[in-house]
Amino acid sequence: MIGHLVVVGVGLIGGSFALELKKKHLVERVTGVGRSRANLEKARELGIIDAVSGSVSQAVGDADLVLLATPVGAMAEVFRAMAPVLSPDCIVTDAGSTKQDVVAAARAGLGEKIGRFEPAHPIAGAESSGAEAARAGLYHHKPCVLTPLPENAAAVVATVRDLWRACGAQVTEMDAARHDRVFAAVSHLPHLVAFALVDELAGRPDADTYFRHAGSGFRDFTRIAGSHPEMWRDISLANRDALAAELGTFIAKLSSLREMLAAGDSQALEGLFARARQARHTWIKGRQH
Repeated sequence: MIGHLVVVGVGLIGGSFALELKKKHLVERVTGVGRSRANLEKARELGIIDAVSGSVSQAVGDADLVLLATPVGAMAEVFRAMAPVLSPDCIVTDAGSTKQDVVAAARAGLGEKIGRFEPAHPIAGAESSGAEAARAGLYHHKPCVLTPLPENAAAVVATVRDLWRACGAQVTEMDAARHDRVFAAVSHLPHLVAFALVDELAGRPDADTYFRHAGSGFRDFTRIAGSHPEMWRDISLANRDALAAELGTFIAKLSSLREMLAAGDSQALEGLFARARQARHTWIKGRQH
């Protein structure tokens, strides 16, 4: 049982975490912190949080658990603000989509209290944001990756693991560097591609014609281009090296496709499509078990 949970950034991710723990009666009191007072008041109205705090330093003094669900670029400031008032028994975790930069920010901001920070990444995002997007059940059967630090006590890791499991998540562990390489490929690159495609079409003089004739395939492929721009700016820059490498690999694949088209190589095209189709089918089937 968590006596006092502080959620910094009460949107889809942070709000859903709080709602699930409330539903399971695993938290007694939730305080929300954020830049938008209107969003925090909406969160209180919806029962996501019980109290609104004007600042991180005011909120975390008696906290048992702090969840950082802000854009990753904002976390360094939050770590610095909480460090002087963080109690020795408080556990801090995050929900950031990149890990090496967040860990570095935590080390710089928390100093000797770094062992209280257990990094995490729940994979359950959507294009919606804000307190109104939060819902219990968001994390059911969704992956959540922990990247424990050498300084973490086993009990700290276990507490964070157990809370995400209580939310319904399937928890695994990996080191921060590998996490960032993996998610550059399966999350960050797809977002860049979707943003780029929509932006390129939107910049054409007759863009309205293209969008008017776009069907469900375009809608599904570009859904993630509706995601929060600030959040994805921070993620892209934080993981720029791994993401640039993945972009290079993807550009090479596109160049190969262009060569197949130019050569009229139907066999090569069909082979690529078949391999991709089978790989996706295998992935989807695996997620259903």
